[in-house]
Amino acid sequence: MSVPALQCRAVAKRFGATTALEGFDLEVAPGSIVALLGPSGCGKTTALRLIAGLEDPDAGTIEIAGRMVNGPGVFVPAERRGVGMVFQDYALFPHLSVSDNVAYGIRGLPAEQRRAKVGDTLALVGLAGTQARLPSQLSGGQQQRVALARALAPGPRVILLDEPFSNLDAALRETVREDVRAIVLQAATTAIFVTHDQEEALSLADQVAVMHRGHIHQVADPQTLYRRPATRFVAEFVGDADVLVATRVGAYLVDTALGRLATADAVGSEAGAVILRPEALRIRPDHDGQGIVHAVSYFGHDQLVTVDLPDGSRVRARRGPTLDVQRGDRVAVEVDGRVTVFDDPSPDSVAVL
Repeated sequence: MSVPALQCRAVAKRFGATTALEGFDLEVAPGSIVALLGPSGCGKTTALRLIAGLEDPDAGTIEIAGRMVNGPGVFVPAERRGVGMVFQDYALFPHLSVSDNVAYGIRGLPAEQRRAKVGDTLALVGLAGTQARLPSQLSGGQQQRVALARALAPGPRVILLDEPFSNLDAALRETVREDVRAIVLQAATTAIFVTHDQEEALSLADQVAVMHRGHIHQVADPQTLYRRPATRFVAEFVGDADVLVATRVGAYLVDTALGRLATADAVGSEAGAVILRPEALRIRPDHDGQGIVHAVSYFGHDQLVTVDLPDGSRVRARRGPTLDVQRGDRVAVEVDGRVTVFDDPSPDSVAVL
């Protein structure tokens, strides 16, 4: 079995009375891309800074490629960890050329080797021929590639990226995401990036660690996160989700405002919360239906129909492009497949029924 590129065990970090991380456990396989996903203030950037060696944890251990860099009596400084860092604002030196920015982390190499390494790395990120330019002469996407090249040049075991696409306009993000993934894979390195954007995490990462209030709720591939969330927080944070109150009527059955529904797992608690994805709902016009259309959002390729239920709850159904219902119509609502139920009404719950 290969040695993990990164292993964090029971890592904790506090700033005064504020707990930023608690019981942070993460294992990253070599050559993979992992996202730390969560809302602002969840601890993801703190985790990245601890891994980089920019902060010292209060407890726990951190290993990079099998080497202890944090632990009891152990603190390896950032420059000796074999880690590359791409900051949110890129942190390029404005007065240095592209070539000099990339060469900054490999100043110890002989001049000829340094020039060759800079050229090879710039070619890897698709910026061959830009060596003499200043950062101000580059687009935002190009500046990000320079920052990535600078981080890759020393040949790090792990690349860390802090909100790498937040400074790009929406039109560029998708293209640059794909480019960065291709570059990281071609470089055969391991990448860990921080984001609050679920689309970014699901489209770019092999594994996603969903965080909230200093804890990791679940680490899984994007499909598993979406289809089999481990906690209610994951279910509501990753993708669109609506919640209905559920009452247990059998080991695999609950009653809801949509009627009796079959569950994916055995139900242990008498009351809980059903999580519904819009694509799991089927609606059709029906004068005797249990729902009334509240709104229709049309996107051309599909539409999102919001429906009010008799108990005052509201659900959404994703449908094809054909418009056959409008606001005020009565509709029948059905659920396709088995539903996920959580036994804690709080979205901060860490347990699934």
